[in-house]
Amino acid sequence: MRILFKTSYDFDINHLVDPGERVRVLLLIVLALAAPLFVSAYGLSELSLFLCYALAGLGLMVLTGFSGQVSFGHAAFLGVGAYAHAYLLGHGIPFFVALPLAGLISGLLGAALGRAASRMHGFYLAIATLAFAILVETVIGAAEPITGGHIGMSVPGIEIFGQSLAASWQHYYLYLAILLFFVWGVANLKRSVNGRAMIAVRDSETSAQSLGVDIARTKITAFFVSAFITGVAGGLLAHQLYYLSPETFGLGESLKLLLMIVVGGLGTISGALIGAVFVSFLPNVIELLREVLPGRVAHQVGLEPFMFGAIIVGFIIFEPDGLYGRWRKFRLFLETYPYYKRATFTRQKRYLKTGRFR
Repeated sequence: MRILFKTSYDFDINHLVDPGERVRVLLLIVLALAAPLFVSAYGLSELSLFLCYALAGLGLMVLTGFSGQVSFGHAAFLGVGAYAHAYLLGHGIPFFVALPLAGLISGLLGAALGRAASRMHGFYLAIATLAFAILVETVIGAAEPITGGHIGMSVPGIEIFGQSLAASWQHYYLYLAILLFFVWGVANLKRSVNGRAMIAVRDSETSAQSLGVDIARTKITAFFVSAFITGVAGGLLAHQLYYLSPETFGLGESLKLLLMIVVGGLGTISGALIGAVFVSFLPNVIELLREVLPGRVAHQVGLEPFMFGAIIVGFIIFEPDGLYGRWRKFRLFLETYPYYKRATFTRQKRYLKTGRFR
């Protein structure tokens, strides 16, 4: 078993203290930077789509993984960001101004929802966010002069300093840089005062308030930051979709985002990225299943949402720590073998069963 000795006061605040983890992260970044050298244009387009969902999953992770607020309607913020970004670009706003503005619009809407839902918990919060998503989808469809209604809305191309970015590799590098920036930002948020307050609220609102944490303010902050990141992801996703319609950001998309963080691993940045990989390949796996399943089952309209729901339930019951949690257990097994103990891998309770403030 390897022991990490603290030789500096920076040890407790460094992002990557494990040398092996540093090497793995560095290799992933190098591999991501070198991807355009050996991946086709179609492959780069798919990777860009993956980066958009990874960023959206990172936004939902801030809300659900860090602060414990369940959202069944997070695709609404994805849609608001996409439409706001496309609308601003269409009116001559530069890309690097339109994108954060779209995120800000989505974030303010998220803060408003967080203020209204700050006293809700569990099932009631999930229903409130689901109703919010349905409301946003209805409003987008009805606001025909702005959004094009159900006919749809085309998305202008990306132009930076007068240069048009039309190639797949240009989109890919732009999305990768934005994702890395937000990963770095969320990593800093997690160890900041606000991030620690979110984790305290997630684990026990009673204990957090006894330590002086403002519960309502923390929840509103979590909603704002989460919606802001998801809105930026929606702005990037708009360029991958080329054409926007309200149905694109429905319940299925919210379920996909929730599946992403549950499968990846709640409460971890790596979980959002791993979950995005899983969700990106899942539709292809479902299409392969359609070929081997009986015809009556394979052609059912709700097969994909059913699979998403079944996978979420399965992970919650059998592996609540997600794929990243399974990787950590396997790594600990290798480090301690043959001196490991079975109790080492006993599932621990993440959330305290203390009272919630109404």
